[in-house]
Amino acid sequence: MEMNLLLISNSTNAGEAYLGWPRAHMKAFFEEMHVDEVTFVPYAGVSMGYDVYAKRVADVLAEMNVRLVSVHTFDKPADAIAKAQCVLVGGGNTFHLVYEMHRHGLMQAIRERVQNGLPYMGWSAGSNVACPGLFTTNDMPIIQPASFETLKLVPFQINPHYLDAHPQGHGGETREDRIKEFMVVQPDTYIVGLREATMLRVKGRTLSLIGERPMRVFRHGLETKEYQAGQDLSFLMA
Repeated sequence: MEMNLLLISNSTNAGEAYLGWPRAHMKAFFEEMHVDEVTFVPYAGVSMGYDVYAKRVADVLAEMNVRLVSVHTFDKPADAIAKAQCVLVGGGNTFHLVYEMHRHGLMQAIRERVQNGLPYMGWSAGSNVACPGLFTTNDMPIIQPASFETLKLVPFQINPHYLDAHPQGHGGETREDRIKEFMVVQPDTYIVGLREATMLRVKGRTLSLIGERPMRVFRHGLETKEYQAGQDLSFLMA
């Protein structure tokens, strides 16, 4: 079975409704996959609470005629994955998300089902955990997961919300500086700087960029390059 993933950089652009910009792409993905119910993983939503987070997403999905069940309502969250039509992993704090996914046995449960054809969608932290490890997120490590190992659905790392800017008067490191640090310790790994209002579609071994903004691709020892929608990205899936 081929994998089907939609990996979204961010849920909401400034001044837009929640999940406004990716809504049409989400709906198209659900329709293509014949999904009318998603199993939601809300563990990145630390501040708002899981019930509030699940309802917020459920209200959006209801407009697409898609129901939502949340793993946090199950005594054994992995049981929800066994019955899922599609897994949806929301954004927020990636360290807390990974902590809870390991604690509840969701890494292996989701990985096995997605590798066997279960559709997967995530944004921000939910896109980051589709990568090999918890390495190129932007979050504060508010809790220590049992492992930095994540779902390994794609062989490259994603840096969601990728920013080029270095704010005036800011003396700290840029996003690119942080990625360069990662490249020193993991020189054989590609990193995708996924700008806001863009997403990646994985279908089998095919990878496509969706959105009007280019993405940046980093790898130790190679020139950093920009890639537009429609360009060949097959090297990232090798």
